[in-house]
Amino acid sequence: MGWPRTTAPAWPVHAAFAGLSAAAVTAYALAGPDLRIVVFTAATTVPIITFLLALGAGHLTDRLPWLAATAGLGFLSLGQVLWPDWIPGHHLGRAEGSTTDLVMASAHLLFLIGTASALRRHGRKDPGGLIDAALFGLCAAGPLWEWLIGPNLGPDATPFGEALVLADVLVLSAVLGCVIRIGVTARRARGPLAYLLLAGLLTLACDVVSVLTVHGTSVWTAQMMMLAYLTLAAGPVLPSAPLVTRPESGRSTAEHPPLGWLGAALCANPVIAAVQAVQGNRPASVVLPISTMIVIPVVLLRLRLLSAQRDRAERTLAHQAHHDELTGLYNRRHIVTRIDEAVHALEQRELAEVTLLLCDLNGFKPVNDRLGHQAGDLVLQAVARRLTATVREDDLVGRLGGDEFVVLLRGAHPAGGDGVAARIAEALREPIEVAGTTVRIGASIGTARAWPGAGLGRDELIGRADAAMYVAKAAQPTADDRARPVPVAGPV
Repeated sequence: MGWPRTTAPAWPVHAAFAGLSAAAVTAYALAGPDLRIVVFTAATTVPIITFLLALGAGHLTDRLPWLAATAGLGFLSLGQVLWPDWIPGHHLGRAEGSTTDLVMASAHLLFLIGTASALRRHGRKDPGGLIDAALFGLCAAGPLWEWLIGPNLGPDATPFGEALVLADVLVLSAVLGCVIRIGVTARRARGPLAYLLLAGLLTLACDVVSVLTVHGTSVWTAQMMMLAYLTLAAGPVLPSAPLVTRPESGRSTAEHPPLGWLGAALCANPVIAAVQAVQGNRPASVVLPISTMIVIPVVLLRLRLLSAQRDRAERTLAHQAHHDELTGLYNRRHIVTRIDEAVHALEQRELAEVTLLLCDLNGFKPVNDRLGHQAGDLVLQAVARRLTATVREDDLVGRLGGDEFVVLLRGAHPAGGDGVAARIAEALREPIEVAGTTVRIGASIGTARAWPGAGLGRDELIGRADAAMYVAKAAQPTADDRARPVPVAGPV
């Protein structure tokens, strides 16, 4: 079947959702007990149908996670068929820990796992932001439990039942925090993400309302749960639904929350526990320690991520401090330092010979003038690759700036300075494909060599190579910029 493009208007989906929600809520309120089960069950099947239709049409491209989420919805709907009294009988708010509670909680967890897996690509783009959001969600679950859910649980609640409800609240709160964070960064997918967020908030509110109204009517709980199902049904139908699993290019530009806010969130559970200890009017709760223990691994993961980011930043800065940004070769500062080290090694008789080659490109300016600076940058990168390929692994190749390059040969070279210069000249004479055309450049190469006891310092060595390079440039026979080996400037 066909499906609207991502640029299609979303208002028909919004209108259908509003109309269907109003009809379902009204029908449930007016129906009798038996018919209410039919209305509620029908509402639970709507998202299954929309997800399967979207998957079958190829509208949702990341199939496996959405299939898992749809399976979770299917188990929830099947549980409603098998145990139709689960909502009307207020078993959701009793935390009895029955088989029904376990099956429904497991089905809900499967849906959340599938949804989280579908959103996983956003974690690669903004891992720190998602971890922070999950921490806020986990920390918010503690006060929610201690102030609204825990104190109102009835005598039918069992430790296992409480654990199931707590796990559902914790996981749902963490997922909601992540959905909010993704909505901040994924602007094009905010429509389906908003429906997903609304469904999660309705489910969380349903958990609270079911506990608060456990001795009263279950109509509100059922209506809120139906609205949550219908909200989920609207998400995959939206034209922009495929964008949920396609993060926008580039790194996240959203700011991380201030550390003060994160610290305040982490202090929420200990503060509540301290207040309870001071008041002494309630028995000690194991919920706060459990939720705090769950938060600790997430905090450790965040710290590890920060440490890894710092290590990458330090490596990047160290690389940028010693390398040319355009070509990746060593920059002037690093090359000068290595020349000083080589000269010192000569004085200490640790090296038998040091040779310095200065290369100035011929014919590079016309390339820039005719094809533009972007093409010139590509030529410089090609030159850098060819220079690196013509020397030994232990030799150093750097860029002094502009179209000037330097090669430092530490120790005696089998081909000698003249041989290396000839190989460089030959490599640079080869045509370079750039901007859909072929360009040819050459190089004027000046060579200076020093031996132990020659008394040449860094400045003298560079000066001799520079002078030899200008001699070579002046000796060019024509304007075709062909490079040639030049006389070697040795020690006096």
